[in-house]
Parts: sequence; structure tokens; C-alpha cells
Amino acid sequence: MATAKKAAKKPAAKKPAAKKTAAKKPAAKKPAAKKAAPAKIAAPAKKKPAAKKTAAKRKPNAAFMKAMTPSPVLAAVVGSTPIPRTEVTKKIWDYIKKNKLQDPVNRRQINADEKLKAVFGGKGKVSMFEMTKLVSNHLK
Repeated sequence: MATAKKAAKKPAAKKPAAKKTAAKKPAAKKPAAKKAAPAKIAAPAKKKPAAKKTAAKRKPNAAFMKAMTPSPVLAAVVGSTPIPRTEVTKKIWDYIKKNKLQDPVNRRQINADEKLKAVFGGKGKVSMFEMTKLVSNHLK
């Protein structure tokens, strides 16, 4: 029976030896991770010049910058001098914010006053996306 106990002890002794080799493998991976970290630091330096190359200056579209003459109805809000479409939109938004015509609950809706009702074709409420469509009818 003593030999049976010794035989049982030997496999048990081999199992912890296998665990020790498994424990050594993760230790070997840690230095590899440290070596990868300096490579990451160098990588962003390469990205910065690439970002500068892609950020080329955009040229404005000539159609947006062309001075348009507003109709007499629109001139009551933005003025009668010829101005580009972009400036017309800015001036209308300034008028809307100055007179607090933006709906407080749904901020995409504009509650038109008497001047804007004429521009919006008699509509009392207009969405901000529909507004630009309606305003473009008043530019020549």
C-alpha cells in the first residue's frame, strides 16, 4: 500500500510543476506589452502632419456669396440692399432671436409675427428647415 501512496504523490508533484510554467508565460507577456507602449507614443507624431495635409482650405461656393436683391416683403426684415443668401439667413435668425419668435418648447419651430407671415406666405408657424425654402422665393 505504501507504493500506491508514492504513486499517487508523484502525479500530484507533476501538476504543480505544470502550473509554474503556466505562471511564467504571463510574465513573459508583460515585457512585450511594455515594448509596445513606446511605439504608441511615436504613432501620434506621424498622425499630426497627416491631419494638417487633409485640412485644406475650402473655397466658398460662388452661388452662396452672390449678392441677391430681397423682395420688398423680405426687405422689411433684412434690409433692401443686395446681400448674399448666407447673410439673409443670418439676419432673419437675428430678427427671430431679437423678437423671441422661436417656439420655447419645440425650438425647431418659428412663430411668425406680421412681417415674417408675409415672408412665409401667410403661415403662422414654420420649421427652421422650411424657412430657408420660403425665404429663397423672395430673393432675385
